[in-house]
Amino acid sequence: MSQISLKTLMKPSMTVSIEFPGMPGWELDICYLAREELLSLRKKCLSKKFNRSTHQAEETLDEDKFLTEYVNAVIKGWKGLKLSYLEELLLVDTGDLDPNTELPFSQDEAEILMKNSSSFDTWITDTLADLENFTKNKSKNVSGLSKLALSSTET
Repeated sequence: MSQISLKTLMKPSMTVSIEFPGMPGWELDICYLAREELLSLRKKCLSKKFNRSTHQAEETLDEDKFLTEYVNAVIKGWKGLKLSYLEELLLVDTGDLDPNTELPFSQDEAEILMKNSSSFDTWITDTLADLENFTKNKSKNVSGLSKLALSSTET
């Protein structure tokens, strides 16, 4: 019989669908990344530049590249994002468009939303930081809201 070890039990990532709080029907497929995966992603976005004043190489993070890589890694899709919801997340001009029209998912749309909506960015970060959102021991609410969303709606 083989020996059980933490190394063989760990998962590098896991994707779950979670409804965005206060926006019924908008479900996002979010991927939890283990610390090692996040560090690897960050490392891909570092560059070394020589600092003439200190005469040493310094690492700098390419923030735009990191955001692109991060969004690609953690936001795997969504469904149910209505144009009316966008108006609550960032400044948009939907003009005469039907507010119930859904914005289809694309990595570009997800990246634009992360760059321009601090509330969306914060929710993604908080949701990913709460491991309970990704464990099978979590008792999932019928609406699919995360623990964070449930605590804010119960007050």
